[in-house]
This record gives sequence, C-alpha cells and structure tokens, in this order.
Amino acid sequence: MDFKGLIIILMGSVLVNNYVLSRFLGICPFLGVSKKLNQAVGMGISVTFVMLMATAVTWPIQKFILENFGLGYTQTIVFILVIASLVQFVEIVLKKFIPSLHKSLGVYLPLITTNCAVLGVTINNITDGYNFVESMVSSLGCGLGFMLAMVIFSGVRSRIDESSIPNCFRGLPVTLIAASFVSLAFFGFAGIIENLFA
Repeated sequence: MDFKGLIIILMGSVLVNNYVLSRFLGICPFLGVSKKLNQAVGMGISVTFVMLMATAVTWPIQKFILENFGLGYTQTIVFILVIASLVQFVEIVLKKFIPSLHKSLGVYLPLITTNCAVLGVTINNITDGYNFVESMVSSLGCGLGFMLAMVIFSGVRSRIDESSIPNCFRGLPVTLIAASFVSLAFFGFAGIIENLFA
C-alpha cells in the first residue's frame, strides 16, 4: 500500500472509525478517567502504547504461529494474554518513572487489560486483512483517536461541572448525554477522509 493509503487508514482510524465514539469500544475508561485533562492524556498515551505493542506482537503470532498450526480458534485467548502482559509492563514503568500518573490512573490502568478497544484493534487488524505496516498505522490511529476522544470529553466534562444542571440529570445521566453528543459530532467525519484523498 502506498503512502496515501496509509494516511487514509490513519485518519480514518482517528476520526471516522473512532473506537470510542463510533464503534463504542473502551467506554469504561472513557467515562471513568475523563474527568481531568492530565488523567485523560495519560490514559490515552498508555492505551496508544499498549495498542501499538499489542499489534506488533499479536500480528506475527497470528500469521506465523496460529494460522500455520491451525490454532486460529485460540486467537482471543492468546491476544488477551499478550495484552495483559503488556499492561503489566506499562504499569511497572509508570510506577517507577511517573508515580503521580500511576496513582492518578488508579484502578483504570490495570483495566486496560480488559479494555475491549485494545483487543478489538488487534483482532480487527487481522480481519480487515491489513499487513504488518498497515496494522501498526491502524493501531496508532486508533490509539490517537482514543486519546482525542478522552481529551475532548474531559473538556466537555469540565464545562458540565461548571454548569447549573437539574438534579435529575446530575452525575451519570448528563455524562451519557454529553458523550452521545460528542459521538454524534464524530459521525460527521464519515466520508470526508476518502473524499479528501480521492
């Protein structure tokens, strides 16, 4: 695939096929860690790193081991084990070098292990028929899209906190309504990326 195709994959993953706002994967950290900007950015970087590393490890495992030995049915289990190992690595690094971020992410950092967006990226890269480079570009775009959604929504939530909201909408209801509006805004990108490079 040429450079133009890689740009389409990247931009499509960030804007059009955003895993949080279009495919609705990874909602738990999206709602749980988007209250403060620094937490949202930290979680976004961590998820992007895990997505990239998980793709770099799972794609060769799928192509050279699982498919060659007829073990494709173990894909989900193998991918989850790889992702869990990578999350443990990220947690150890953050705890040693950035303890404040490790503390602020709290329970949500280990939850990257069960973040369906990370597993979804690794499996969708295989099912979409991407080669290794395309898979890495797709994973980068998905991670950046996840971080973009987190950052935008942290800004929305900070405005919500400053607003006067009726009692019946306070807390989770207004958060879900705001998330739906942000999601609707991202649906406006559908078709734009392909037309830009046509």
